[in-house]
Amino acid sequence: MSLIRIGLLAAVVAALAAAPSDAAMAPLARYRMPASSEIALARSAAPAAISAHATILIFGAHGYRIAAQGSNGFTCLVERAWMQPFTASDFWSVRFRAPVCYNHAAAQSVLRYTIARTTWVLGGARKAALQRRVIAAIAAKRLPAVPAGAMAYMMSKGQYLGPSAKAWYPHVMLFAPRADGVDAGARWGADLSGSPVVFDSAHPTPEPWATFYLPVAHWSDGTLAPRFPAH
Repeated sequence: MSLIRIGLLAAVVAALAAAPSDAAMAPLARYRMPASSEIALARSAAPAAISAHATILIFGAHGYRIAAQGSNGFTCLVERAWMQPFTASDFWSVRFRAPVCYNHAAAQSVLRYTIARTTWVLGGARKAALQRRVIAAIAAKRLPAVPAGAMAYMMSKGQYLGPSAKAWYPHVMLFAPRADGVDAGARWGADLSGSPVVFDSAHPTPEPWATFYLPVAHWSDGTLAPRFPAH
């Protein structure tokens, strides 16, 4: 075998190793939960004073549906693994559960990406096709930009974000235009010594916003959470 062919073969192998797996979604039933359990888990995303009056969505065979109509503008749901970055090795995990409670601004923007991804997944889209659809929808402005003030609570002790993160830490998420993330969050003072603001630049997503995390001291049920490590 020539050196050129060996070099090309090595390049192909390296590219395949670097590319995210496009393995298929598991059977739908493995992602579902009893409605009462899912409602309770969704409400656990935020303190009861907020989630008790929020709209609750639950996941089913045709996507998310309203299980309880709220009155305060917040929307709580349990997101599944396909809402992770496309580089995630457990993109189709059946164990992943991310209870999140969006305020009105985020429910009108960020949540629409969850609904879109979920609709395409249930339509049979694999990871690569799903990523292309998200990028195309953003480019065509079929999915919205994030408005000022968009935020979410993610404070559930019952969340499972993967074998390493598990429940991670209770936190509040702030969504800002992507331009606010191009400097790795420096304009927010993220990740500096003593700063409570965390910016994750290691897991990029195509969505047009930067996400800043504010770990908090307590889970949504009021119990003390592990202390977030100092920067």
